[in-house]
Amino acid sequence: MYLYWGAAIVVLAVAAVALGRAVWLWWTYRGARVITCPENLRPAGVFVDAVHAAKPFEKIPELRLASCSRWPERAGCGQECLKQIEAAPEDCLVRNLLTQWYAGKSCVSCGRPIGEISMAGAKPAVLFADKVSVEWSQIPADRLPETLAASSPICFACHMGNTLVRTHPELAVDRHRTTDARRA
Repeated sequence: MYLYWGAAIVVLAVAAVALGRAVWLWWTYRGARVITCPENLRPAGVFVDAVHAAKPFEKIPELRLASCSRWPERAGCGQECLKQIEAAPEDCLVRNLLTQWYAGKSCVSCGRPIGEISMAGAKPAVLFADKVSVEWSQIPADRLPETLAASSPICFACHMGNTLVRTHPELAVDRHRTTDARRA
């Protein structure tokens, strides 16, 4: 009887460790990433097949791409870009790149510090030179480096106000207009 309980405990322990490793591997390799395409040396947006990488009993995870911004035209590539992800999986993750970009910055509209960014809450946005603000999800991963280089940080509240004024000007009052403009 004790032998069965002992075997069951060992099996459960191995299963728990395997499940924990599978979840950790999936967590490590999920999400959008920006890599430098080895073929043209330009940024490309990729997703790793995180489910495939989450095999708990393999010593080194086998990575493969689930999608790439250069597909379908270049779908037959050798996926040499995976070496960049293997070397530093967190450094090319879009959410980490954005968090680093916002670090220490203030909103260009209200001047308040952006502060720590919660992945579950309201996120800051980017403001283009033409005063249009966009959310992170609207920026293709392959265009992220050039977008951030040409944009300014804007907090969530100012982004929402900017969006309201742009999309529904009849519902917004612009208090920054001069008195002469109000009379006209």
